[in-house]
Amino acid sequence: MCTHLEAKDTLEIECSIEKALSVLGGKWTFLIIRDLFCGKRRFGELRRSLCGISPKTLSLRLKELETKGIIERTAYPTIPPTVEYALTEKGKSLKKIIKEMKLWGANWG
Repeated sequence: MCTHLEAKDTLEIECSIEKALSVLGGKWTFLIIRDLFCGKRRFGELRRSLCGISPKTLSLRLKELETKGIIERTAYPTIPPTVEYALTEKGKSLKKIIKEMKLWGANWG
């Protein structure tokens, strides 16, 4: 941690980072969010774009993101059932973070 920060500032930063990681820290989470920045996606579309993710893991991450208000799930009464996932306003607010992570990865990854 930076030594020039006061103890209170350090605790607030650590607390904020912990909160963010509790929402976004799961494996695959950022990649799901990244893909949803391209627009609404169905389960199968997400699964195909995320090489290596199991259907069980994708389902779990989508439920977590929905519960945390990052994405919304819309089910349509079709046969077979159609479900789409999209970012909420809360999810869209992550755009700057996603862009910065992409830039960091390009420079240092």
